[in-house]
Amino acid sequence: MPAIQVSRRLVGAGLLAAALASGCATTTAPLVPNAIEEVASVPEPEASEFIPVVRYGRYTLVELAPSAAQRDLLLQTIDVSMPEDARATVGDGLRHVLKRSGYQLCETAHAVTALYALPLPAAHLHLGPMTLRDALLTLAGPAWEVHADDRTRQVCFEQPGRDAGTEPVPGLPAAEAAQTFPLPPSISGGQP
Repeated sequence: MPAIQVSRRLVGAGLLAAALASGCATTTAPLVPNAIEEVASVPEPEASEFIPVVRYGRYTLVELAPSAAQRDLLLQTIDVSMPEDARATVGDGLRHVLKRSGYQLCETAHAVTALYALPLPAAHLHLGPMTLRDALLTLAGPAWEVHADDRTRQVCFEQPGRDAGTEPVPGLPAAEAAQTFPLPPSISGGQP
């Protein structure tokens, strides 16, 4: 029996040596001349833009560049709760949203002052988190577009498709311009 165990050990050691020897042996394929020319014609990648960073703490690196919201102030994220006033208007809400944004409200056109005089809906008493641009568009409603003058840092509103100097057509009653929606029976006071 000892001879069988010795032969098994020899066979196992031989297989191990063969496996190790085959793992170390490598063969290389001959290079094709055309492949060398193709590799040489590959353009080198462009140099990446250098962005300086500073280490804050042990694991945090911070880029030394302004964020997109710092470059374009209308992209800053806001979360605003309006002061609850029974007589608050859309203009009051717009001024409150713009209070610490770096912008001010322009008050030039007569049509825009009509927007500013509208009552502030209860759904607009809390806005955010959202971008400043989206908050302004939410307060103004879908009938208005926001335009920012970055030089004077003023925010103006215009109605799309209308000239700045045109006024609404006189003689049309306000009831015809407003859309009416029938109330469901549960809201109108009827029994279901």
